[in-house]
Amino acid sequence: MATEGGMASGGPYTHYGNKLTVVFPGTMGTTNWPGMSYNPELGYLFLNTINLADVGKISKSDEGFDPPYDRSSPWGMYARFWNNDKFWPCQKPPWGELYAIDVNTGDIAWEIPFGIEEELEAKGIHGTGTLNFGGSITTAGGLLFITATRDQRFRAFEAATGKELWSTKLETGSYTVPMTFLGKNGKQYVVLTDTGCSFYDPTSSDAVIAFALP
Repeated sequence: MATEGGMASGGPYTHYGNKLTVVFPGTMGTTNWPGMSYNPELGYLFLNTINLADVGKISKSDEGFDPPYDRSSPWGMYARFWNNDKFWPCQKPPWGELYAIDVNTGDIAWEIPFGIEEELEAKGIHGTGTLNFGGSITTAGGLLFITATRDQRFRAFEAATGKELWSTKLETGSYTVPMTFLGKNGKQYVVLTDTGCSFYDPTSSDAVIAFALP
C-alpha cells in the first residue's frame, strides 16, 4: 500500500486502516442502486457508473459505544475524495461513464463519458463525465433514455452505438428512472420526475415532465 499526500492508497477494495485511507470505489461509487436496463434485441445491458472514492480510517469509539471501532475522518464519517465546493472527484476523469455490456459475450460493446461539467467545458476541457445517480430505460425503437447526471440534462442515446442523439436541460436534476408508455393517441411518451436534491445537487423543483416521441 502506497502513501499519497499523507493518506494511504492501494488497489480496488483497499480496506480502511488506522490512518486516512483512500478507498476506491467508495460507498457512492460504481453502479450503486439505481438499476440497469436491457435491450433483448441487441443483447446489451446498459449501466451508468460513478468513479468516486471515499476517505476514512478506523478509530476507537467513545467508551461503551457499540461498535467499539468505527469509520471516521476530519470531514465526517462519509468523507468523499472530491472537491467539497464543486463536487469534482480528486482523480483523473472520467468521473461518470455510461456502458453497454454484451451479455452474450461479457464484452463491453461501448463506453462513453457520461455528463459534462459546464465550467470545465467552457475552459475547453472535455470528456470528464460527471457524478450521476439514477437509472436508464431502453425502448424497442433502439433508444436509451437517462437523466441521472448532475449537469441536470435529460438525454437520448442510440442504444447500439452510444451516440448521443438529443438532450435538454431540465429545471433541476432528475435522479430517478424515467418511464415510458403508449398514449391513447398512439404516441409514445417518456415521463420523469424532476425534483433535484441529490447527494451533490442542492437545487430543487417539484415537476413531472412528459416528452412525446416523434
